[in-house]
Amino acid sequence: MTQPTIVFDLDGTLIDTAPDLLASLNHCLAAEGMAPVQASELLRFVGMGARVMIQRAFAASQRDLDEATLARLMEVFLEHYATGMPGKSAPYPGLLATLDRFEQSGYVMAICTNKLERLSLTLLDRLELSPRFAAICGADTFAFRKPDPRHLVETILKAGGDPARALMVGDSRTDIDTAKAAGIPVVAVDFGYTDRHVREFEPSHIISHYDELTLDLAERLLRAAG
Repeated sequence: MTQPTIVFDLDGTLIDTAPDLLASLNHCLAAEGMAPVQASELLRFVGMGARVMIQRAFAASQRDLDEATLARLMEVFLEHYATGMPGKSAPYPGLLATLDRFEQSGYVMAICTNKLERLSLTLLDRLELSPRFAAICGADTFAFRKPDPRHLVETILKAGGDPARALMVGDSRTDIDTAKAAGIPVVAVDFGYTDRHVREFEPSHIISHYDELTLDLAERLLRAAG
């Protein structure tokens, strides 16, 4: 039987990257003479990648944003963000012990994120986490991205797993909708980047700390899905 696979989202799920995403967004806004986004407002902007963050910030300020300006600001954002990695970004409490637990129990682990693949790899390399994952698939790894369920399914296959023996862990409606569309159970963390509580999106289970992501829970969800 194929080893079970557990697939994680990255920002807001595995790693708290909010301080660095905010710093890079505000770097872009300052270049345009715009007021910075406050930390308390960040959840209104994150969740769909840098491009959407910039678009939402302009919309919130009622500023027009043409494609040429957006493309230029994306380059500014990415250069600032990549140069500063890992910055203040850090794994969420309990994550490393959880990865140990699943690895020792024979799970294959992977990442499916709407962050660009090269940025994901750089961040995980600098945090010394990359070797733990059999596949790290970003927004540009395939010709599709979450919430397209193929992004999740192809990530599982790239990791050598079987979608019928897989579990998703994420923090947003995008992750939950992706997993549901793929027919894969999904555990939602309630400490991530969403301005609405994850219970509204009806995941298979919700956790508030990685200590709650137990082997027993994973096995129960996989059995129920099977």
